[in-house]
Amino acid sequence: MTTVTVKRFTLAEYHRLGELGFFGPDERVELIRGEIIEMPTKKTPHSVCNSVLVEELILLLGKRARVRGQEPIILPADSEPQPDVVIVRNRPDNYLSSHPQPADILLVVEISDSTLSYDQKRKLSIYAEDGISDYWIFNLVDNWLEVYNEPYREGRDKFGYRLKRIILPNESVVIPGFPDLSLDLSGVFPTNQ
Repeated sequence: MTTVTVKRFTLAEYHRLGELGFFGPDERVELIRGEIIEMPTKKTPHSVCNSVLVEELILLLGKRARVRGQEPIILPADSEPQPDVVIVRNRPDNYLSSHPQPADILLVVEISDSTLSYDQKRKLSIYAEDGISDYWIFNLVDNWLEVYNEPYREGRDKFGYRLKRIILPNESVVIPGFPDLSLDLSGVFPTNQ
């Protein structure tokens, strides 16, 4: 009987594959727990929500923190996802020496339509495992924002968040780490006008 084995990659191996041109220039891939995951092409509402969100966060935060859009973060469990938006602490080198790691991260945001289940389960689990205190999902299927915080260990290899709140698209939400700043969601969610 033949046994199937999944080849898992370290961060160093994954980076080496990129240097060797293993991934095409337009190929969207992430390393999640050592597995190379090909991400689907973004639909128009996803792109619109992402662009508007980045613009709004940059205007709100100014120079108080750095807003990164669709850039890699490094997580200890051999993962290098590329969340749609991340708010990170300012660093003198602007992250030239390395991508942000959990201690640098104030908020991770995924915008979800076709990847909703994946973002609610697998991505949520790795973010919780690596201590990301605040995780948001712009749920474009149900048209609301899912706000997760207080990561915890549910079981031996299972992680989650103690708190989940639903914020409706006509409401505002406070930016984690900045109690004086609120994001008005009415301008972020894509609408047909």
